Amino acid sequence: MNKIIGLGNALVDVLVKADNDNLLDIIGLPKGSMQLIDATKFIEINEIISQMAPSVATGGSAANTIKALATLGVPVGFIGKIGKDTYGEFFGETFSRNGITPHLLLDDHLNSGVASTFITNDGERTFGTYLGAAANLTPDDISKESYKGYAILYIEGYLVQNHDLILKAVKLAKELGLKVCIDLASYNIVAQDLDFFHYLVENYVDTVFANEEESYAFTHLKDSQAALRAIAEKCEIAVVKVGAKGSCVMKDGIITQVPSRANCKVVDTTGAGDYYAAGFLYGYMHNYNLSICAQLGALLSGHVIEVVGTTLSDETWTEIKNEIKRIVK
Repeated sequence: MNKIIGLGNALVDVLVKADNDNLLDIIGLPKGSMQLIDATKFIEINEIISQMAPSVATGGSAANTIKALATLGVPVGFIGKIGKDTYGEFFGETFSRNGITPHLLLDDHLNSGVASTFITNDGERTFGTYLGAAANLTPDDISKESYKGYAILYIEGYLVQNHDLILKAVKLAKELGLKVCIDLASYNIVAQDLDFFHYLVENYVDTVFANEEESYAFTHLKDSQAALRAIAEKCEIAVVKVGAKGSCVMKDGIITQVPSRANCKVVDTTGAGDYYAAGFLYGYMHNYNLSICAQLGALLSGHVIEVVGTTLSDETWTEIKNEIKRIVK
């Protein structure tokens, strides 16, 4: 089986349930967004969270995808940067324990990144992300040795603000014959760096994953089908996820539509896109058709939204694996 390596922010998720939207207004985080925060803001938010019974798990968009793929038995690796602290130790130990080859670099000066995640009653998640060491990846941290043995590079869009890093990563990947996949990450991130996103997709990216809002931000179109077509003009495979309505995939002018997993109870949408990408890429790496790839994406995302955070139980993973066998028959 081909191997896939993820490149992303090595973060630890600290998750809390917010009873209403007022808390987000008080903290100053727009609902449903991912906002980068500085150390001062992180301390302020951390003081609030510490009184709210938080749960802790490894996080970061690409990291979530890679961890899910590893649980399905796919050979994977991950490139990221952590600090020399307990959060960094937690991240590294968790990944090694889950069978992921960690390409983790240590930062001598900054603490590990933390994503403070607020989950409202409707399941929407809002992030205040202190990147810390995670944001200190440099082009020099990416080498031919990093990609040795891998066939696919999966990048999270949250890294795109670091232009030099991303350009080094994708150029080297293409030189070495890797396929490049990117998830657009968040509508506000796309809007803030739109020209560069377009440049990347048009010149280096093979597969794009986007949700509706991200596809609208990328194309300036307010129709998911039109946005899908516009993205597909710039890459090999375009995927637009449309929430409860499922997802649409386009390749070679052909659109494939797949519904979402039936009867899901939305508890927390954290990681929904990350797990969709994991399911889709699992199918892609097994050379299944795009309809099956999208079904597998819907399967994984449909399960992760039923729990707080992105950690699924062993029983749930057993159920997922059995369902995969049924889908791919």
